[in-house]
Amino acid sequence: MQTNRPLSTTSQNPHDADVIIAGGGPVGMGLAIELGQRGVRCIVVERYDKPQPIPKGQNLTTRTMEHFHAWGAEKQLRAARTIPPGYGIGGLTTYGTLLSPYYYDWLQRELVKPYYSQSNERLPQYATEAVLRQRVSELPNVQTMYGWEADTVAQDEAGVSVSITERSNQNKRVLRAAYVVGSDGARSRVREQAGISQSRTSDDRLMVLLVFRSTGLHKLLERYPDKAFYNVLHPGLKGYWKFFGRVDLGSTWFFHAPVPIGTTADNFDFHAYLEEAVGAPIDIELQHVGFWDLRFMLADAYRNGRMFIAGDAAHSHPPYGGYGINSGLEDARNLGWKLAASLQGWGSEGLLDSYDAERRPVFRSTIDDFIAKSIENDRSFLDSHDPERDRGAFEKAWRERAVGAVGEVHAFEPNYEGSPGVSSHAATKGACSAKGSHLFDARPGHHLAPAKLLSGENIFEALGAGFTLLAIGVPQPTLDRFRSLAAEQNLPLTICTAPPEGEVLRYRAALVLVRPDEFVAWVGNTPDISDAEIREVLQVVQACVN
Repeated sequence: MQTNRPLSTTSQNPHDADVIIAGGGPVGMGLAIELGQRGVRCIVVERYDKPQPIPKGQNLTTRTMEHFHAWGAEKQLRAARTIPPGYGIGGLTTYGTLLSPYYYDWLQRELVKPYYSQSNERLPQYATEAVLRQRVSELPNVQTMYGWEADTVAQDEAGVSVSITERSNQNKRVLRAAYVVGSDGARSRVREQAGISQSRTSDDRLMVLLVFRSTGLHKLLERYPDKAFYNVLHPGLKGYWKFFGRVDLGSTWFFHAPVPIGTTADNFDFHAYLEEAVGAPIDIELQHVGFWDLRFMLADAYRNGRMFIAGDAAHSHPPYGGYGINSGLEDARNLGWKLAASLQGWGSEGLLDSYDAERRPVFRSTIDDFIAKSIENDRSFLDSHDPERDRGAFEKAWRERAVGAVGEVHAFEPNYEGSPGVSSHAATKGACSAKGSHLFDARPGHHLAPAKLLSGENIFEALGAGFTLLAIGVPQPTLDRFRSLAAEQNLPLTICTAPPEGEVLRYRAALVLVRPDEFVAWVGNTPDISDAEIREVLQVVQACVN
């Protein structure tokens, strides 16, 4: 459904919107919600009238579900899942074929649930997009232009101009805004016209994506209850995967795997390839055959003046582990509050620059420390171990991999240590990275773990729209000084108090300054703090405000 409203300007604000978002996939829509809920006028320009029915981007992490909760769409998203709620959504890795006697649990993201306020979820990207579109339609200051796409983008001192074309009849318009964000995919026009270069690596692998129906496969896989996706390691593929995923429970599946260069929909036996991967004959009704090139891409900057990029426009990679959509939605959350702060008069250029300073190195680490490393580790394992050659050594190494798979889930903890947007002692400063550890301790640059207040309310429900100071057993005069000094800097601050008992004690801090995206900006270990120390604390924010 198209939810366009008439575009209007005023003499006080000649712009059509504050922010134009080019690309209305999950990242663009998530950003629109983040901005719209913060009172920012934005226009989403999206080329497709309806979400495209390709079942990609299915795994949504515990952190991503916190975004949906903040966006008022978490319950709606869970209601839209295509696998019944009583059935699990875990993963499995097997050796050789799906029906191999060698397998272990894989990518168990539910293991880190205690460190987040929401549990993980799984559903096709088109279902996720439908929920986001519905939520956007409820926000009066977000306008959508479905069936349009951005052609050219230009910026000047006063704002940006975006030329758009309606695909159905080639009508053209020019929109004006203060900022533009390109969430328009790996071939982003916004990125190109912003003059942002990208670093690309390609393994020269052609990959096929198949969508097919098979009730027989569902019957065969009843031996692995509560599993929704399956990673098959095959010695001949040198670390690249044959990957199966459920679209629903009972009949529809997707599959991606390497195929020879030059493969087309007509010159390759996909039925035989699927049966080889399964390890048994199955009924197959192909519904979609598509291809993509296996490569990594990372933009060399996420910002050029008033032009920003997010999601696949900023970074792309093989769809291994569901990192793409989750990273893109974190981009939206990070950038959204910073754009709103700038437009509302308390965010500076330094705050906008911190989007690149935080998100780009995190994705660099996601590539190096998780996706590429996983491919390399699989390649090394397959080269070194073969059950036909030495069964005992293979089985020992296989058991070690199962333990390592648990560790990988715990190690994926994107954080902003070392960012100009957080405060920490020089001796303990790290660097922004996807690699970390899950702890309940409140740590600068890290995501705040949940804690139940004595009222029964989760601490996340008590956080404000701006910065929040969690004060645990702190005297009122200290809080009054904090509030007063924050007001001097035009910093929106909510103060949340709690007695020093219960789950809040696991933060191991008396004072915790939390950013609007639920990352910790600073912690204090003593409940009493001087004005000079408070000013020093707020300097972490002062670099980012006017």
